[in-house]
Amino acid sequence: MSLRARVVIVGGGVIGTSVAWHLARAGVRDVVLVERDELAAGSTSKAAGGVRAQFSDELNIRLGARSLEAFGSFEREVGQDIGLHRVGYLFLLATPEQVASFEAGVRLQNSLGVPSRLITPREARRLCPLITTDGLLAAAYSPDDGHCTPEAVVHGYARAARALGVRVLRHTEVTGIDLRGGTVTGVRTSLGPIATDTVVCAAGAWSRPVGAMAGVDLPVQPLRRQIAVTGPVPEPPARLPMTIDFTTSLYFHREGPGLLLGMSDPDERPGFATGTHDRWLPRLTEAMRRRAPALLDLPRTGGWAGLYEDTPDHNALIGEAPTVSRFLYATGFSGHGFLQGPAVGEVIRDLYLGRAPFLDVGPLSAERFAADAPRPEANLV
Repeated sequence: MSLRARVVIVGGGVIGTSVAWHLARAGVRDVVLVERDELAAGSTSKAAGGVRAQFSDELNIRLGARSLEAFGSFEREVGQDIGLHRVGYLFLLATPEQVASFEAGVRLQNSLGVPSRLITPREARRLCPLITTDGLLAAAYSPDDGHCTPEAVVHGYARAARALGVRVLRHTEVTGIDLRGGTVTGVRTSLGPIATDTVVCAAGAWSRPVGAMAGVDLPVQPLRRQIAVTGPVPEPPARLPMTIDFTTSLYFHREGPGLLLGMSDPDERPGFATGTHDRWLPRLTEAMRRRAPALLDLPRTGGWAGLYEDTPDHNALIGEAPTVSRFLYATGFSGHGFLQGPAVGEVIRDLYLGRAPFLDVGPLSAERFAADAPRPEANLV
């Protein structure tokens, strides 16, 4: 196989397919998306599916809010039902420091049009009867947030992009990126070469080696995160929010008749392992006992593990390499890639076309670490 493309996108998850659709919709022809496995087979299909704009960083708030708008119109614009449930996000806060941090976050979110607010523990329990309020000081809630189905988003974007002329190569591995004098000239794949002058790296947890093929350092490391699924919830609330105990990071939301739940594991070490294990269960059980004891009565019926794509400050890498023309990247979302996918596709489209995106993503450039200008995000799950 020998192809020519105006743009080659590496990675067939939510970021890659969003970029492909946005480019094609803007009239960019000869776009090729390369995925070494099935579409959404990486981190996207393992995501919890939460969508929100409740962040501490203005850029993340705006990326989240813009994506929420896109998720809300997804079926009309893209032609795919994504199972969107606008049930809100509920952060449970148990220390004065957490309350102060979220108070500041709510002020910033409100100034940007996000309808979040602080509520009392009693109000939080009305929204989520599965929790106990022992030790809670407050909660933060935004009704516009919620959750949807990650695979549906990817396949919706991919199908719509194909209809606009994008070529999607599955089971095709990128083996190298060719440069001449600091300019991209092609991409080597397991199916043959693709001549191109533009590469977009949307390879998630695998982005660092892809960047290295072009001499670009993308400081991303993979970290396993596990999710469990429970049996049916007796008398479930009609609109159970995505609920997060901020102290332990325990989170859960409705998944069919049961719940999808998870939390971070401080004993996990970076690596590409995605097998499930039971070492996290004692800590998970203790978190449920302290904050949501009703969950202890639900049988665990399944689960899986996927990879976060972490950066040193737990914030995304979005931009274009200054030393290689033209190597663009959107990666390192540290757990927020799915929910920011629609807006990021729009941003990369505009960077490729040479026009100003709806927000300045310069502070999210990978060069921020060399410049000692990290941009930390506080509202991590």
